[in-house]
Amino acid sequence: MANEVLKQVFQEVHQKIVTSVSPDSVMDMMFSKKIIGTDEFYRLRHVPVPRDRCRDLLLLLHNSSHPQTFIYLRFALLKDYPWIVDEIDKLLTSQTSQLQQLRLDHSTDGKLLLRARKSM
Repeated sequence: MANEVLKQVFQEVHQKIVTSVSPDSVMDMMFSKKIIGTDEFYRLRHVPVPRDRCRDLLLLLHNSSHPQTFIYLRFALLKDYPWIVDEIDKLLTSQTSQLQQLRLDHSTDGKLLLRARKSM
């Protein structure tokens, strides 16, 4: 669940990441965690323009079936790009709150929704 929510958040900040992040250190972590394989790593290393390399990396990660892809991506950005991680965390908090509200709104007995509205 966390990886899927993070995947959506990363899609929202895609443009900011592409224009701000040098993808090499991120690629190294994704390779070491076996999220990208040798062939993908080699292909990405040969993309000459860093923004294009970052775009290709993000596309590859969005197509990944690894259950922790975006958890590791967030972790990889933490050291060099804490301000991006802060923005991701704010968006994550917002989306998590929205999901919790949806669960409350779709409660079968209505009691949880009533209690949530009374506490506001």
